[in-house]
Amino acid sequence: MKDNLQIAIDGPAGAGKSTIAKGIAHRLGIFYVDTGAMYRAITYKAMSINIPLDQEEAIVELAWKCDIVLDHTEARKIHCDGQDITEAIRTPEVSRNVSIIAAYAGVRERLVDLQRREAQRGSVVMDGRDIGTYVLPEADLKIFLTATAEERARRRWLELQKTSKQISFAEVKRDMQMRDQTDQQREVSPLVPAADAIILDTTGLSVEEIIERIISLINN
Repeated sequence: MKDNLQIAIDGPAGAGKSTIAKGIAHRLGIFYVDTGAMYRAITYKAMSINIPLDQEEAIVELAWKCDIVLDHTEARKIHCDGQDITEAIRTPEVSRNVSIIAAYAGVRERLVDLQRREAQRGSVVMDGRDIGTYVLPEADLKIFLTATAEERARRRWLELQKTSKQISFAEVKRDMQMRDQTDQQREVSPLVPAADAIILDTTGLSVEEIIERIISLINN
């Protein structure tokens, strides 16, 4: 494996990006950078201190002040201003609002800077919505994961059932469709595959099958 290997994994909500990226990082023994967690951190922070999410200037100012730290151990904790928010950022309320925050150019500027710094620490697998197109345009391998809307909503709903948050499948699917629309239509770094990305439909595939396919691409 080459030094400073960069693997970019993009795709819509529920496509399995984080799960797959974590699996690849574990198999290869490299850093996993959860960029979505960074945007969730800003969203959670704004909501927790009652900053209206439509106040772009205030949100951008908050993003530049926040100290976001990713834990690269197996625990994969995320801290914001010294607080462990690993579980707090995964609520339906944060999921419902994170696309609003991610659309702000100033927030993206701040977080992309942090993400690129992470990539300088050594070999990384990074997942998000604009990694291959914007954050790491020179990545060695670019994967765009996708799946049917029904499959993606089912995965997210099952994930939420493991928590104390009670939400119906219909609500999860509606929220996901709204997020897809926001991500695809935003002016700054919209959700699109990089021109040189390999598109992989994960519908009906197990996590291990997807990881094996991507590992084989790295080894070829």
